Amino acid sequence: MPTNNIDSWIQTGYEIFANEGLGALKIEPLSKLVGKSKSSFYHHFADLEIFMERLLAHHLHQSSIIAHKEKTAKTIDPDLIHILIEHSTDLLFNRQLRIHQNIKHYSDTLNQSNIIIGDAFKLAWAKDLNVQLTPKQLESVFTLALENFYLQINKDTLNYTWLSQYFANLKKLTNNFI
Repeated sequence: MPTNNIDSWIQTGYEIFANEGLGALKIEPLSKLVGKSKSSFYHHFADLEIFMERLLAHHLHQSSIIAHKEKTAKTIDPDLIHILIEHSTDLLFNRQLRIHQNIKHYSDTLNQSNIIIGDAFKLAWAKDLNVQLTPKQLESVFTLALENFYLQINKDTLNYTWLSQYFANLKKLTNNFI
């Protein structure tokens, strides 16, 4: 729950971008959702570009929180899946960054986020797969799996049943491949 005026703007904008994309991030509808005037937005952020920079910084902070939680996960199912569900908005934000990675700031943030989140995830995933892979093999398989994951996720698929089935299928495919 946002604790102040700026947090309200950030959290609402973050959710809009995550769920609806860049085109939906407009000041007037955003101000209505926040319950503040457009002048309040301009007071805090000056323009959408500065606001987006704040959203990107917020995303990197959220990525660090996810990575910290991932390090405590003992298994993909259920430990990591619960973390992913808890942070579904963050995953959808990352998906939007992938969609708009032709924009340099978005691409840079996506790469930073993938490093932050990916390293912890890869360790849990490798342990869960229970196969011997070189670091290069693990990185290659993880890159393909990540691309596939972000192509499929949306608000409806980020639930326990879908994620459990997704990771079971991914494990089966990976084991068959290896």
